[in-house]
Amino acid sequence: MALLGQLLPLALALALGPAATPASPAKSPYQLVLQHSRLRGRQHGVISYECCPGYEKVPGEKGCPAALPLSNLYETLGVVGATTTQLYTDRTEKLRPEMEGPGSFTIFAPSNEAWASLPAEVLDSLVSNVNIELLNALRYHMVDRRVLTDELKHGMALTSMYQNSNIQIHHYPNGIVTVNCARLLKADHHATNGVVHLIDKVISTISNNIQQIIEIEDTFETLRAAVAASGLNTLLEGDGQYTLLAPTNEAFEKIPAETLNRILGDPEALRDLLNNHILKSAMCAEAIVAGLSLETLEGTTLEVGCSGDTLTINGKPIISNKDVVATNGVIHFIDELLIPDSAKTLFELAAESDVSTAVDLFRQAGLGTHLSGTERLTLLAPMNSVFKDGTPPVDARLKNLLLNHMIKDQLASKYLYHGQILETLGGKKLRVFVYRNSLCIENSCIAAHDKRGRYGTLFTMDRVLTPPVGTVMDVLKGDSRFSMLVAAIQSAGLTETLNREGVYTVFAPTNEAFQALPPGELNKLLGNAKELANILKYHVGDEILVSGGIGALVRLKSLQGDKLEVSSKNNVVNVNKEPVTEVDIMATNGVVHAISSVLQPPANRPQERGDELADSALEIFRQASAFSRATQSSVKLAPVYQRLLERMKH
Repeated sequence: MALLGQLLPLALALALGPAATPASPAKSPYQLVLQHSRLRGRQHGVISYECCPGYEKVPGEKGCPAALPLSNLYETLGVVGATTTQLYTDRTEKLRPEMEGPGSFTIFAPSNEAWASLPAEVLDSLVSNVNIELLNALRYHMVDRRVLTDELKHGMALTSMYQNSNIQIHHYPNGIVTVNCARLLKADHHATNGVVHLIDKVISTISNNIQQIIEIEDTFETLRAAVAASGLNTLLEGDGQYTLLAPTNEAFEKIPAETLNRILGDPEALRDLLNNHILKSAMCAEAIVAGLSLETLEGTTLEVGCSGDTLTINGKPIISNKDVVATNGVIHFIDELLIPDSAKTLFELAAESDVSTAVDLFRQAGLGTHLSGTERLTLLAPMNSVFKDGTPPVDARLKNLLLNHMIKDQLASKYLYHGQILETLGGKKLRVFVYRNSLCIENSCIAAHDKRGRYGTLFTMDRVLTPPVGTVMDVLKGDSRFSMLVAAIQSAGLTETLNREGVYTVFAPTNEAFQALPPGELNKLLGNAKELANILKYHVGDEILVSGGIGALVRLKSLQGDKLEVSSKNNVVNVNKEPVTEVDIMATNGVVHAISSVLQPPANRPQERGDELADSALEIFRQASAFSRATQSSVKLAPVYQRLLERMKH
């Protein structure tokens, strides 16, 4: 079909020849079938012409330009290849004369393959009573007026010639048209007394709504009870057009009894579960193609794919019976439950995420009840790769740390804002940092989309979170690596600054960094409080920048006034091209990053002292002007450049 669609324009050009004009109106997908010829692909790329019904070839002409005279409905059945329908029409006493006589009718004629695929017992019951059962079946395929495909609108019902029973029509955006979920194969074949559409199934009358089908099918015993408990029976027996992906008894039996009982006993979770099996419109199987996304009443999206010739939902081939048509939609039987996140516990959410190692630590630490109960929580769960080198011992310290990975509210990341304070079950207050390309809670950043469950939300984090303990000064004093820095801060009179409330990023030189300075320069620095304060302020940014918020390059303003250039590449953070040896030591008023060198402000760097920058800029401008031959030779531009040079000199 794909090849046919690609080659159809060529076929039309060959068939219509000079008669085709650019002004011809655009045709619908099914009107294209009426063109005089079509192309079909064969093995090895060989292409041949096949005339559409009602047209024939002319020797020496391309395509099938000759239109055959129209025949009546009965004869047109043979023309379109519906010879079995024609045969069964012959067997009835009344229908053939009607099809050959005056009037205007539409027949949706089952293909020969459609009749052959009927169960033997069904076919036997029809042909054993041709003037009642078979006649009624054929009349149900007919409408007592001419109906072309451009009149077949999505969701409409046509009145059939059998007891005025309705035929459900669906016309999908991709051009597919179905009749009681039977697909139109060849459409709009005109006859002298009507029109023939070839379909791929024998259709049967529709008398029950979705709820009534659930009530009479033995395989829906559990579903029936669930629908009654949720109150959704009113929706499923009312007006509208829905698709129910109906889980069988087997589907319910596949999930753990504890999970099933929990959901059945929770009206909100049960309603979410069932709504996740209901689509907002009637979707026959023929219209469900690979790559399609289907939105449920619950609000989630189901992904349709294929495995061989079998359709899959969310990657699984779970449709066991399809296209049971109801008065208000269509039912497909499925043998596996589609449980939405909104009906799951945190444990169940985590089982399907890349956080199993962290969740196992919560369980070992005795915190599992928080993840399976009705407490409103947000779990900050580090991804499995964080523990690639091993897991920490499960002790009181770890338990306390894990308690601080649980927020006392069910959050959604889209509502988090910069500076927001979150309280943990461990009693800590955590800060939210919003950066251009990341959203972080303290030193840990969100690495995947939220999973919002019944009571809890799962945030997948890129590292273990470390809550702040004390101010920046407390952090530095508590780490022997920074003893010389602490002494320098005290000498410069900056202790109070780094102890008070604020938002600081401190690039903290270790003792080794100070010891690496030439002895004379170190002594001179420590002996000049003003110069010392100036250099130390250059190591302090005026906002909090954790490593997860650093992109290719961030320019961070320092307390000294100049900007620090912070970058990250291959998980290595650099400041002014100097490597950071340890990142994200969190403090209540900032963050500390350890560095192995003392940073020099631009004014202190030899190549940037004095007024060299202005002289360099003037020289560059002179050279650019001198090397531009076009400028020198331009009468209009030369005076302009000269005036700019004069202004720069002054």
